[in-house]
Amino acid sequence: MFGIYLKRELGRRKKAALVIALGLALGIALVITVNSVSAGMTQAQDKVLKSLYGLGTDMTVTKARSAPTSGSSGRPNFQFDANSNDSDDTQSSDRVITQGGQALASSVVTKVSQQTGVASAVGALTLNVTKVDGSFTQGKAQSSGGNTGNSGQGGPGGGSGGTSTAAPQVQGGGADFDVNSYSVAGVDVTDQTLGPLAGSKITTGKTFTAAQTDAKVAVVSKAYAKENSLKVGGTLKISGTKYTIIGIATPDSSESTTDVYLPLKQAQTLADAKNQVTTIYVKASDSKQIDSVKSAIQKNISGTTVTTSADLAETVSGSLSTASDLATSVGKWLSIAVLVAAFLVAALLTSSAVSRRVREFGTLKALGWPSRRVTRQVVGESMVNGLLGGALGIGLGLAAAYAVTMISPKLTAQLGNTGGGGGPGGGGGPGQQATQNTMEIALSAPVSMTTIALAVGLAVTGGLIAGAMGGWRASRMRPADALRSVS
Repeated sequence: MFGIYLKRELGRRKKAALVIALGLALGIALVITVNSVSAGMTQAQDKVLKSLYGLGTDMTVTKARSAPTSGSSGRPNFQFDANSNDSDDTQSSDRVITQGGQALASSVVTKVSQQTGVASAVGALTLNVTKVDGSFTQGKAQSSGGNTGNSGQGGPGGGSGGTSTAAPQVQGGGADFDVNSYSVAGVDVTDQTLGPLAGSKITTGKTFTAAQTDAKVAVVSKAYAKENSLKVGGTLKISGTKYTIIGIATPDSSESTTDVYLPLKQAQTLADAKNQVTTIYVKASDSKQIDSVKSAIQKNISGTTVTTSADLAETVSGSLSTASDLATSVGKWLSIAVLVAAFLVAALLTSSAVSRRVREFGTLKALGWPSRRVTRQVVGESMVNGLLGGALGIGLGLAAAYAVTMISPKLTAQLGNTGGGGGPGGGGGPGQQATQNTMEIALSAPVSMTTIALAVGLAVTGGLIAGAMGGWRASRMRPADALRSVS
């Protein structure tokens, strides 16, 4: 009897049922869309952080930044001989400097690995290589007697001016300089599960072997290899040392912040930084203990700065950060407001529909239907409307999420340095206190089963709320009301 009556009443009131279902559907669709976009934002931020931290890294340890010494610019000096007799004398100079000039003793890696809650720790040395090619045309060189002179742009990315010790003045000639800067990371080849290379995969060639701790071999990033026409089997010359390229690395998630990877000992030799590292990558034995591990390292190992992924996430700015804030704040409250409004409208429409069925329910009570049976009938109709609205809402929400994923809007993430001698993967060059790496991330909107379950729960909740309101209204009707409604 319940099912037959339910089917007949829903068939008679298709328009009213559709209006109630659509109201619930819009609210549920908005919740699904906001949740899926927020999940996409989280994934995008995770990609950004993994590109810096490396796969599986929970925190990094760097040297606490010290105040710059008086009169020290931290910029590299370049020396060229402008007194050559050649009509076109091309000279080249490389400057290899540890990232931010801050380094820790390799023994600190062992100390960190011995802290409670640390599963593993790996050291890496990040370098900044600035290559200046200078070409002097023939001219008469006269010494000015001074000790400074502009010999071209020498800082990474064209940032700092080079300084010559002789500073001759060239008459009847000239000079032309080409400045290039790139990053180099020294990798612990015995454990590549952590560190700067962990967030990339070798797409051409091969990676380092455990036996290549001091071998003159290199892995280059895909972008750097393409820019400089480098291939596996070729050579790369850094500060007079030739390295054989054995592999091309492609980042798993986003643009790489490192151009060249070398065995750690080779990087230390290049930078004259024997037994030193700039960054220690740490994996905690339990992700829930990250804060306690951070506190233990800071307490037991002085002169260090510990940066967790949460700390680094706070430095992310740009459209990714702005969109994420909007999705988690404005989007969340907007979806809640729309959902509450949908529930309220559904309840009011159901109550209004019950009021128009006074004769029907009054007659049923006169025939002997108890109030609870009438209430159950109204709640049953509302539940069907709620489930219908849930189905429509899930469909609309999935369509919206799919549209976002297909469009894949590009968001930028600017990664600021967290301090402490150059944060992981994006440290400052010479003379720089902080740098920013800008990455472009394609936004997706993944829909999880948890979100679907939430949508179903909201549909049932909306049906129950509307049914409760309508059932309460129906239970208050009396058989006399049916008689009064007859004209």
